[in-house]
Amino acid sequence: MFDILMYLFENFIHSETEIRVDQDELTDELVRAGFHHDEIYKALSWLEKLAALQETDINPYLVKVSNTAVMRIYTPEEEMRLDVECRGFLMFLEQINVLDAATREMVLDRVMEIDAAEFCLEDLKWVVLMVLFNVPGKENAYAQMEDLLFEEPEGPLH
Repeated sequence: MFDILMYLFENFIHSETEIRVDQDELTDELVRAGFHHDEIYKALSWLEKLAALQETDINPYLVKVSNTAVMRIYTPEEEMRLDVECRGFLMFLEQINVLDAATREMVLDRVMEIDAAEFCLEDLKWVVLMVLFNVPGKENAYAQMEDLLFEEPEGPLH
């Protein structure tokens, strides 16, 4: 499923052509690319849920304090999916204002829906990029995340 998400993101995100909205055409193209129908369905469902997150207002549920005083407590399921390196990277992204509490929760929601046996920091970076791309007004955060994803780090980021 994650491979399909990556395929779609890499092939359509920077494309000058309009992203196809006809699900049957898109499914046919993904089948021709070698993906299986059940994985295609899961990936398209994941993307639909990502789009739906934009319309969910979680701000009333967020505590109104400065980012320096906020600490995210992870559930056991989240800790199983996100290792210490991933959780540290999310904290780093909040500290440099790439993510705020709302976008962090969107990222966590989408990460927990990834149907993959293994999940690593590089996968997390791509999910963050996909979420930021889909949130209006986060263009600067998207550009900053894109730089973090494609630049070779000289040392630990966090």
